[in-house]
Amino acid sequence: MRASAALSVVAGNQTATAAPTLAERIGRLQAQARNLAREHIAALEAAMAEVERLSGEIADGGEAYPVGVREIARRLAAECEAGGNTIKALAGRS
Repeated sequence: MRASAALSVVAGNQTATAAPTLAERIGRLQAQARNLAREHIAALEAAMAEVERLSGEIADGGEAYPVGVREIARRLAAECEAGGNTIKALAGRS
């Protein structure tokens, strides 16, 4: 059986790196927040598209659905489409 060699850390090979400044940390956090906001907006757009799709199906569902429900679904589909387009336009500018 072979004895294992002891390992040690050699301090002379390390280069010192300066800690990030407060401004650098803030910049990184702001960039991270912007990226997360973009993801959140994309999730909202997807949810609105799904509501638009479902509302359109109900609005066009004929007499299987009550008249009032079809009318609300028709308006909701139009609002989701318009709102989704507005969000896409606004998010594209930032």
